[in-house]
Amino acid sequence: MCPVCTVTVIAGLGISRLLGIDDLITSIWIGGLILSLSFITIDWIKKKWPKLNSKYYRFSTFILMYLFVLIPLKLNHTIGIIRNSFWGIDKIILGIIIGSIVFLAGAWADKYQRKKFKKIFFPFQKVVFPVLSLVITSLVFYFLTR
Repeated sequence: MCPVCTVTVIAGLGISRLLGIDDLITSIWIGGLILSLSFITIDWIKKKWPKLNSKYYRFSTFILMYLFVLIPLKLNHTIGIIRNSFWGIDKIILGIIIGSIVFLAGAWADKYQRKKFKKIFFPFQKVVFPVLSLVITSLVFYFLTR
């Protein structure tokens, strides 16, 4: 993942909060942000310490990134509000899970497309695929929660 992806996700998160959009949709962007920052951190560690085997820190990096977000949200009583659930799951937790999965699927779709066609179809394709997947998912859940 690239820093442009991360900035785009942060901008989407900020805009959705300013507009008063539902927690489920906002947390879809939080999930994408967490995953993006996890990949950036892993890439940074690989560059900083190239001799260190990534299998030793990859999983723990993902877990720590999610904990760095979820623990303050829980301590702040943002997670666990009684009526703030969708499908029986807290909207923020559900959104983070869905956003992470969708962001990862968008990144994989880009890699698959590059591998299959052996070319890039448009500039910033690496950014557009994951972010567009978040936008589409946000729109779907926007209409589901109305």
